[in-house]
Amino acid sequence: MRLVALAVVLLAAFPAAASARSCSLSTSEQRRLGATYVTTLSVSGLSCSSGKRQVRAYHRCRNRNGGKDGRCARVDGYRCSERRSGIKTQFSGRVTCRRGSRVVKHTYTQFT
Repeated sequence: MRLVALAVVLLAAFPAAASARSCSLSTSEQRRLGATYVTTLSVSGLSCSSGKRQVRAYHRCRNRNGGKDGRCARVDGYRCSERRSGIKTQFSGRVTCRRGSRVVKHTYTQFT
């Protein structure tokens, strides 16, 4: 019983963590969000449509700062970090952007 009460208190104290969710992406959306393919998207503290707008803005910024290989540390008030892996002809990125309690995470594949 105490464990259930503790869980309720924690969920009330951290509502953004409780609202984290995956967003569905149609095949056409995967291609239109700025990279060759955006493969996953999850948001916390905001809607999926707002998350998709932030992903588009991130990739526009990335392309302005070096083209396909570009990086972007700040977008529309979000601080973003990225990890990449890949080969000469393509790479995959895992991006996390935070603005207060709002978090947008996405993965993408970029053909070079």
